[in-house]
Amino acid sequence: MNLLLLSPDDITADGSATINDPRRLRHLHDVHRAAPGQTLTVGIAGAGMGRAELTRLDHDSAHFHPGALTEAPPPALPVHLVLALPRPRMLARTLEHVTALGVKEITLLHTRRVEKSYWQSPELTAEKIHEHLVLGLEQARDTIMPQVTLRRGFRPFVEDVLPGLLAHRQGLVAHPGMAEACPRGLTRPTLLAIGPEGGFIDWEIEQLLAAGCRGMHLGPRILRVETAVTALLSRLF
Repeated sequence: MNLLLLSPDDITADGSATINDPRRLRHLHDVHRAAPGQTLTVGIAGAGMGRAELTRLDHDSAHFHPGALTEAPPPALPVHLVLALPRPRMLARTLEHVTALGVKEITLLHTRRVEKSYWQSPELTAEKIHEHLVLGLEQARDTIMPQVTLRRGFRPFVEDVLPGLLAHRQGLVAHPGMAEACPRGLTRPTLLAIGPEGGFIDWEIEQLLAAGCRGMHLGPRILRVETAVTALLSRLF
C-alpha cells in the first residue's frame, strides 16, 4: 500500500479521518508498523492526495489528521480497455494491474471462447471489483476510480455500443496473426480490444474490424491475458 485511500465516508465532521476496516488496519499494523505521530501518504477517492498524521491507532480503528490534500493524482492513460472476461483468478490480478497503470474505462465482454460460468463468479460482484480497483490505486498512488462495465452480449456490444465508443477514439484489436505490429507512443484516445486466452474467433475479428478497429499483434509468442494486457499498455502508451 503506497497510498492510504480514504473514501468520503471516512472523513468526519471536524475534517479528521477514521478507518476501521480490517484490511487497512492490518496493513497499518503489520506492514507500515505505524505509530501515532507518524505521517503517511493519503488520498481521498475522486480527489487529491497529500500527507496525514496518524493521531491514534488501536486494533479497532485508526484516526488521522489530514493536511492539505492538494496533490493531483498521476495522469490517466487515454484508453478504453475492452477485455474478454478472463477466468476469475486472472480477472482479479488483471484489474489490479490495469488500474495501477492508469486505465480508467474498462469493459468486460463476453466472447465465444469465454466460459459462461465465469459470469457467475463472486469476483464479478460490485464489492469484489471495487476491492481490486482500490488495490490498484493504492499501489500506484492514484485516487481516481476506474469505471467498469459488464457486457454479456458480443453482437449487441459491436452493433449498439462500439460505434459510439469509436466516435472520438481510434480502435485497436490485439490478436495473433494480424499484419500490423503493435504501435508505440500513442497519445490520442484509443479503444483497445483484447480477446480471451484462446483469442477471438474469426467472426468476432471480422466484426471488430468492420466496425473500424485496426488489427495488430505483439509478436509470435502466445501470452497469458494478464501478461498481454500489461505488455500492450506499456508499449502503446
